[in-house]
Amino acid sequence: MKIAMWSGPRNLSTAMMYAFGNCPDCAVVDEPFYAAYLAMTGLDHPMRDEIMTSQPQDPDVVIRSLIGQIPDGKTVFYQKHMAQHMIPGVPRDWIGECINVFLIRHPARVIASYAAKRENPTLDDIGFRQQVELYNESLARGGRPVVVDSHDIRQNPQDMLEKLCNSIGLVYDPAMLKWPSGGHKDDGIWASHWYSAVWQSTSFAGPEGPLPDVPEHLQDVLSEAMLYYETLKAVKL
Repeated sequence: MKIAMWSGPRNLSTAMMYAFGNCPDCAVVDEPFYAAYLAMTGLDHPMRDEIMTSQPQDPDVVIRSLIGQIPDGKTVFYQKHMAQHMIPGVPRDWIGECINVFLIRHPARVIASYAAKRENPTLDDIGFRQQVELYNESLARGGRPVVVDSHDIRQNPQDMLEKLCNSIGLVYDPAMLKWPSGGHKDDGIWASHWYSAVWQSTSFAGPEGPLPDVPEHLQDVLSEAMLYYETLKAVKL
């Protein structure tokens, strides 16, 4: 089984990778298109040089690794993907060979968290538009994509993980609720910049509080993102 988990940044995606990665028969990969995305866009992200040398920059090479043999002799391959990495020029036909799951989070939370690490995110930086595109492409290819909201996972991790596993035909494992602190062996090279909080965790954080304030200059991004978020929220588990 190959699970393509599509999210944007600051979206519980690393904790979800740790949850699946703590299952004994599950291999994981962390944002395999990141180097290809940077190479094709020329964007200057934190740790750009290290990222570029840590992964293949050719998307076709990445795709072969995703749909080929599952690593380490495992039977489940959990692929943590950033939807915004799927830019024009990166093939998408391969998603038909995966179970596609979409991890969403309220845009106000994403924007506030992302802006604290990298100033002035644009709509293309945070992946909501691309999530809807990929969801529709999965449907068009005869897939049965699943949407799960990070808010619901933090409200009740066991219940939502059980629902998610049932929806994709995977046996739920209680090991998903806990993981060792200090990160995962398959963390991307960029983890030291982005993953400090989740490295200190051993389980999902508790329920989220009130929505954060979004700066005035990012209100247009918030408004645009909300349209895409609401589209997927309407079909969430």
